[in-house]
Amino acid sequence: MNWQAFWLTMRLATVVTLLLGILSLPLACWLAFSRWRWKFLVEALVALPIVLPPTVLGFYVLIALGRESPLGRWWQSLTGHTLAFTFESLVIGSVLYSLPFAVQPFASSFAAVDRRLLAASAVLGRSGFYAFWKIIIPLSVPGLVTGVALAFAHTVGEFGVVLMVGGNIPGVTRTLSIDIYDQVQSLDYVAANSTALVLAVIAFVLLSLVYSLNRRYRRLWPRPFPM
Repeated sequence: MNWQAFWLTMRLATVVTLLLGILSLPLACWLAFSRWRWKFLVEALVALPIVLPPTVLGFYVLIALGRESPLGRWWQSLTGHTLAFTFESLVIGSVLYSLPFAVQPFASSFAAVDRRLLAASAVLGRSGFYAFWKIIIPLSVPGLVTGVALAFAHTVGEFGVVLMVGGNIPGVTRTLSIDIYDQVQSLDYVAANSTALVLAVIAFVLLSLVYSLNRRYRRLWPRPFPM
């Protein structure tokens, strides 16, 4: 078991999940409640990483982070090194690749909130900010839990995007999925099996927690709050 790759993967998944939580809440809220006629274009753009080959997304992210891009030149002038093939590049690529796995569960839960509760809150003079944190968020806990767990698990198991934008640098960009690939390439199936089992256990535990927490929540709140 490559513990260096393990802790790097956990750090990456934690950072990406936190960033996705911050970015996905306002985006999902807008997708759930906006009446803009062209909203479907934004929805398609958010969902694009689900159907786009990881190598395609990774290639364009790599170009965007390269030293010839404005972002890459700015980063190099600031830090003295390129942005590509760094831990930061893994974070950027992973956020883009895992975005729909957080946004879509969030948006679905927000859209399922009874609009009468929001209307009642507005009639009582409450602000939209109050309604979001006191009505929408509490009633959307199952979707939020699912989105966070899926974002974390998806980041842990990423391969194509992280390999394209980060390469395979030990201690810097070599994650568990890349480590498995290296072990298979060297015909070390015993080590590959142990690493693969770790990833499988992580995925199983996360999904079990999601189903358990959501079931417990539904028992506490089996139907919408009364008017």
